[in-house]
Amino acid sequence: MTDTSRNSSVLVVEDEPLILFDTIDMIEAAGFIVHSASNASDALGLMAACPDIGILFTDVDMPGRMNGLKLAETVRGRWPAVAIIIVSGLHRLNGHDIPTDSQFFSKPYGQKFVVGALEAADNRFV
Repeated sequence: MTDTSRNSSVLVVEDEPLILFDTIDMIEAAGFIVHSASNASDALGLMAACPDIGILFTDVDMPGRMNGLKLAETVRGRWPAVAIIIVSGLHRLNGHDIPTDSQFFSKPYGQKFVVGALEAADNRFV
């Protein structure tokens, strides 16, 4: 069952196309509008252009001069109300490694946990 009454959209930042498409499908199935980018530079452009983005979902490792952690820190500084979910298959991060009020999931992550985190983040915007 899809909930179409979401309060914010999600920006997914992932450079691996198959993972990006699977993640978009999962998040759209949960009723969210999804924007996507394959690097931090494009993600920041979308953040500036799309005020409906309330949740950033980013991988840590990606091409370019800014990785997902730096992207998350930049988003936290410029858009402090945006919820942040960080994922990685290579890194194991804890609360000291990520921006305040962010969440981390190791890949492969459980769909129900990620969707639950997205729903909780979305409820902050009610």
